[in-house]
Amino acid sequence: MPVYTVHAPVANGADLAATDKFVFVRDGFHFWAAVAGVIWLAWHRLWLALIGWFVLTLVIDYALAKLGVGRSAIFFVDLVLMVLLGLEAATLQRWTLSRRRWRQIDIVVGDDAEAAERRFFARWTARHRGAVNDQRSVDRGAPPPTRDIPSQSFSKAPPMPQGGIIGLFPEPGGSR
Repeated sequence: MPVYTVHAPVANGADLAATDKFVFVRDGFHFWAAVAGVIWLAWHRLWLALIGWFVLTLVIDYALAKLGVGRSAIFFVDLVLMVLLGLEAATLQRWTLSRRRWRQIDIVVGDDAEAAERRFFARWTARHRGAVNDQRSVDRGAPPPTRDIPSQSFSKAPPMPQGGIIGLFPEPGGSR
């Protein structure tokens, strides 16, 4: 299933009133970014990435031409750059959002963007109504459980083994 990162503008405080401005960025390979990179970058308003793409492509093509590399090899390098753009398209979107002072507020999994939005907003509204997180959501505030002894709380450190040493050497300074 595709994984989406959810981003919200920091200036609006990322509250329920600004949910229409949340952006879901799908992680993974973007086919249209690889096939039509310039159009894809312009469509998603990634202007610095577009300029960087032009500069990188022109510099690499010019350097390869000056080195006397054949046209077929230059074309192959351009194809590799296109695949690289397809692989890193989501990263460029997230970088642009963070540069515009958006922050990532969650990660959600869904079959498509609509399913991911439904799953995210179901958790989002449950959290903001004062409900306790359900089993599917992640509690990022508590430390992970360290043991399963019912009589002891999880906040205590686990007991040290006999001798106080953990590892391959049972006593300090012992033979190896």
